[in-house]
Amino acid sequence: MYWRRWGYGRLVPAAVAPPDVLSLIADPRRWRLIAELSRSDRRVGELTELLDLPQNLVSYHLGELRRAGVVVGRRSAADRRDVYYRADLHRCRDLLAEAGAGLHPGLRLVPSPPASGRPSGRTPRVLFLCTGNSARSQMAEALLVARSARTIEARSAGSAPKPLHPRAVATMAARRIDIGDASTKHFHRYVRGRFDRVITLCDKVREVCPEFPAAASCVHWSIADPAAADPPAAGDPDPFALVADELERRIELLIAELVAAVPSPSPDPTDHTDHTDQTDRPTTRGSTDDR
Repeated sequence: MYWRRWGYGRLVPAAVAPPDVLSLIADPRRWRLIAELSRSDRRVGELTELLDLPQNLVSYHLGELRRAGVVVGRRSAADRRDVYYRADLHRCRDLLAEAGAGLHPGLRLVPSPPASGRPSGRTPRVLFLCTGNSARSQMAEALLVARSARTIEARSAGSAPKPLHPRAVATMAARRIDIGDASTKHFHRYVRGRFDRVITLCDKVREVCPEFPAAASCVHWSIADPAAADPPAAGDPDPFALVADELERRIELLIAELVAAVPSPSPDPTDHTDHTDQTDRPTTRGSTDDR
């Protein structure tokens, strides 16, 4: 380490190595990967197309980002040969905060307060989809409404609706959210609806998801089916609680994104569907699984 004299005889380092995260994300290809994965979970093939790069190069950069914990992967429930990748934005936030503080204490970053308010005076609308609409999507719908203080409207549906899972109800009740009276619905009910986001939570439903022509954006969150997991042994974390925790983290970021800038979906002049709460009539109630 080389030192030099600075002001009043105090010695300071002449050169300090920058934090690893800065060199990690300085590569524009890695930055683009993180940006794409912050919007939606993706498979390698999709990233290869989006970035117009060879698959081996995309895989190499994903490997570097995974080693740093900036990107994480999960095997697809639809095809075990595939892996869905996502950006761990909370990890990115923490690493960048440390980098700022390392340069100067006055540059220590702090998380923004929870977002609130309605952009442009319009209520954003989000649709969550999974297969059974009996656990993941119901939990996501309830969490988004609660955590946004009802400033965002949420709906949920499935490709093969099943009765509401009692453990999903219990998990939400532990967070002081009541979904006991929620109904499960088929996603065809909302195909012509106007949404700012349509979010698939299940790898299987993504494979059969129809087009939502009036939706501003369709994205994927690859989240494990808690109903497919074995009952936890004593002391082990509950799969439903783990899913709720992951949804909480993702929804926190979704709220900030929607409040910051919600694009207006293009109106469909041929759409005469009633999009009020009258569409949410019960189909199936009460139950056991989300598969």
